[in-house]
Amino acid sequence: TADVVKRRVNALKNLQVKCAHIEAKFYEEVHELERKYAALYQPLFDKRSDIVKAAYEPTDEECEWKADEEEELTDEMKEKAKLEEEKKDEEKEDPKGIPEFWLTVFKNVDLLSDMLQEHDEPILKHLQDIKVKFSDPGQPMSFTLEFHFEPNDFFTNTMLTKTYKMRSEPDENDPFSFDGPEIMSCTGCTIDWTKGKNVTLKTIKKKQKHKGRGTVRTVTKTVPNDSFFNFFTPPEVPENGELDEDSEAILAADFEIGHFIRERIVPRAVLYFTGEAIEDDDDDEGEEEADEENDPDYDPKVREHVPLKISGAVRKDLTQQFSTLLAQDFLT
Repeated sequence: TADVVKRRVNALKNLQVKCAHIEAKFYEEVHELERKYAALYQPLFDKRSDIVKAAYEPTDEECEWKADEEEELTDEMKEKAKLEEEKKDEEKEDPKGIPEFWLTVFKNVDLLSDMLQEHDEPILKHLQDIKVKFSDPGQPMSFTLEFHFEPNDFFTNTMLTKTYKMRSEPDENDPFSFDGPEIMSCTGCTIDWTKGKNVTLKTIKKKQKHKGRGTVRTVTKTVPNDSFFNFFTPPEVPENGELDEDSEAILAADFEIGHFIRERIVPRAVLYFTGEAIEDDDDDEGEEEADEENDPDYDPKVREHVPLKISGAVRKDLTQQFSTLLAQDFLT
């Protein structure tokens, strides 16, 4: 009788595989809907960009906002506003647009601020917009993050890009693991640095002793340096898909960051600028971690192909490793 029941359970498993394939089609249609609505959002995002970079001055009507009684800016934003006010008094001239808008967003979000180094900040002051571009219909599923910069002294690019390729189909060897689209790989771009301005490299001096003569000389060596801009030089995923532990950690954090920028930062940038979205994320994080503690099957290991959403428990550890590992292991 046990064999008879097992036989029927196998039939149910085959039905489950068919469900996974239907679910994959569902996510493909979701992607198409995202593309459709991205086109509707874009004019609003373009206007946001114009206000930030002072290409458009909003009308009095557009600036009216009835704040909630409990709605307040974060202490950091209050301090920033105070400094801007003092600076304004000194210069007797209004600031243009919203100064350091995207830099402030980055500094307010732990996931991104963990990647920032002090030498990155002067460059990110020139960041004017971040856009998300979805793959065209009929093309393999992917999205591209576009970082638009005003002309600056650091590099000649006006746009830096990061493309994430996704898969939305069950793995033949493990169809029950399917839980929506997965980011499979990512590619960055070449940054055309101005001479002497490449913050992803640093020059160090080392003393070398000649074995035969015993003389000592000073050697100058260029080595990788921690920087947010290492984000545009991710490690490549080998064709066999096998990664060492450090590579897995880097790509897991990278995929999480790319997904977060696409899903949260770009659509709700102003709320990360003011800090209002941070509180919502902290609340979500608390609930997520509580769920993990109560789940006996929870396993914080990073899978070979990391899903779009990585658990909060894994996220913090991975992002702390991200910038350092990139510099040490993949820019040599």
